[in-house]
Amino acid sequence: MVRHRTADVRDRQAGFSLAELIVVVAMIGLLAALGLPQFMSYWRSSATTAGASELATALSRARQLAITGNQNYCAEVLGASLRYRQNSNAACTAGTIWTGTGTDGAGLMAISNNMQLSGGPVVFTSLGAAALAGTFTVTNPNGGTRNVVVAASGRVSVQ
Repeated sequence: MVRHRTADVRDRQAGFSLAELIVVVAMIGLLAALGLPQFMSYWRSSATTAGASELATALSRARQLAITGNQNYCAEVLGASLRYRQNSNAACTAGTIWTGTGTDGAGLMAISNNMQLSGGPVVFTSLGAAALAGTFTVTNPNGGTRNVVVAASGRVSVQ
């Protein structure tokens, strides 16, 4: 009787048929095709939001430099980059270009993912307030924009 049982186990076939595998692969492909447009939209909007958050962090850094240095700092847009002017006047037309961590030799800081910047400039006083408040716009080349607003109090927010 033992011999008969082992023979049955070897003769039995296990696994999935080709038709079952094709149906499962087709269902996975259909779900992926239906979800792809939504995923791409989410990807674009999250990349734009990340660029706006990065710009807000850079503007907050200019504010912090103004407070710790006890002098005006200006944050201005040059193409797709941002730079600071140290000891700037209230109109952001003069001052020494600040070079430090995260800048190139010309003092420029690029926002990641090829985001385009517009708006500004903003001048922060030694008390952290914005002598010249403004709005910056971050534009994703693949579509979508977000605004970064600097209030007169110096508060930086993404909208």
